[in-house]
Amino acid sequence: MSQFKSEFLHTLSARGFVHQISDPEGLDAACMKGSISGYIGFDATATSLHAGSLVQIMMLRWMQKTGHRPIALMGGGTTKIGDPSFKDESRKLLTVEQIATNLDGIKQVFAKFLAFGSGAKDAVMVNNADWLDHLNYIDFLRDYGVHFTINKMLAFDSVKLRLDREQPLTFLEFNYMILQAYDFLELSRRQNCILQMGGSDQWGNIVNGIELGRRCDQKQLFALTSPLLTTSSGAKMGKTMSGAVWLNADLLSPYDYWQYWRNAEDADVGRFLKLYTELPLDEIAKLAALGGSEINDAKKVLANEATALLHGRAAAEAAAETARRTFEEGQSAAGLPTISLDLNAGAGLLQALVAAGFASSNGEARRHIQGGAIRVNDAQVSDDKMVLTSAQLGNDGSIKLSMGKKKHVLVKPA
Repeated sequence: MSQFKSEFLHTLSARGFVHQISDPEGLDAACMKGSISGYIGFDATATSLHAGSLVQIMMLRWMQKTGHRPIALMGGGTTKIGDPSFKDESRKLLTVEQIATNLDGIKQVFAKFLAFGSGAKDAVMVNNADWLDHLNYIDFLRDYGVHFTINKMLAFDSVKLRLDREQPLTFLEFNYMILQAYDFLELSRRQNCILQMGGSDQWGNIVNGIELGRRCDQKQLFALTSPLLTTSSGAKMGKTMSGAVWLNADLLSPYDYWQYWRNAEDADVGRFLKLYTELPLDEIAKLAALGGSEINDAKKVLANEATALLHGRAAAEAAAETARRTFEEGQSAAGLPTISLDLNAGAGLLQALVAAGFASSNGEARRHIQGGAIRVNDAQVSDDKMVLTSAQLGNDGSIKLSMGKKKHVLVKPA
């Protein structure tokens, strides 16, 4: 059982979100006293977040559901530097225009998980470019640089590991932890925010912010980190063989998103149900205890609930029905993802496999064919020089392209 008295921390702890808390008793007492504000930062490195960010988004959601105010901080300023934490090399620097485009993309998902507004407990979205873009460098160094020592910064694992591997760490990246600490100070002043949350790799950066708040404003701030998650087989959350599990529907269809959760490893089902759904814990315990083929029923519940949170209940039910028709009845279900190719001129099968996301290159696609994993209209294919044409279109006007038992795409003429 959780040792926390506040509903917020009790919920996070019981569902597996908590790795470290800077002052557990103090934060628990603050949550019991009244509504608090807490934030998580999201840098705009792509046009969509992926499933690896869901733990953080769900933490903000539970914060609001238990009576507190979540703040989603968009990293319009910090993205210009790139977080070096536990990276072997520098992130590619993005242009201002690219960052703006990415911000427009990643903002879409938050309204599906949080209720925004002007009320005391309504979620808030802010952009750290609002203050970072206008800093005077010399004044900033005089006012805040004196609170950071190189000795301490070099001791943080995120920096130390990079240097131990003899990988260069630029002065630009070295500044990231100072700016993240300053974000916490700004939000404590602007939004009365007392909590920063993030993955466990952010612990050092968050602790810097706590120290800065204490030194500059004599204010008590708190840190809470979640464990960095991998699947039972060691794969990184939010990644698959064919790429990232994007949260925006224009990059990954609701059906493919549903399939990602349906294909979870048996040993992960209970943990994922706690983290990525809002089902009661007693119900999750019953589902996680299912054995043999019955665990597939629990996986379907996981897929349905996770997809409903992101894409809505109707989309989840449609994905489940498409899967049922495809796998249980062998039909070329209309709800499958589709791609468009020029079939009049003939499209190479290798090209189609790459376009479908089944492979990242022609070489990988060729290996799938040679391994017997590819089917066209449910017939296994062994010829990697095969060409798809309009003559192969079925009654529904498409060609069914499959890899293994669970990956299917409908190819339609462009």
